[in-house]
Amino acid sequence: MPVGLVVVSHSRALADAAVELARGMLPGREQSIEVAAGDVDGGLGTDATAIADAVTAADSGDGVVVLMDLGSAVLSAETALELLDDDVRERVVLSPAPLVEGLVGAAVTAAAGADRDRVAAEALRGLAPKQAHLSG
Repeated sequence: MPVGLVVVSHSRALADAAVELARGMLPGREQSIEVAAGDVDGGLGTDATAIADAVTAADSGDGVVVLMDLGSAVLSAETALELLDDDVRERVVLSPAPLVEGLVGAAVTAAAGADRDRVAAEALRGLAPKQAHLSG
């Protein structure tokens, strides 16, 4: 099973749309993408327990790359790591990549069978095409 992905966002709608876009780039291919988004009441926010559960669901043993939207999502993801067993925590990368571009790059790379470190690296490169185009 490929490296798993987790999308952490303050907004469930934003996370679901990002996942829909990423899955659209994977016709006919399976890829584990879990979502931990919004607070427990369905509003805006993040929940460390939901993130830990999403990581557990996404983990097939080959690692998980977590992509996050804004500041406190990062803090919640860091807290979620503390809730995980050591063996799972060691397989998780919290990516500083941009959420949408990083997710698309990570999904395509993971679905192709790349290892966790390569998937995380591709997520980071997700913004490069836009940067190159607009800086020229």
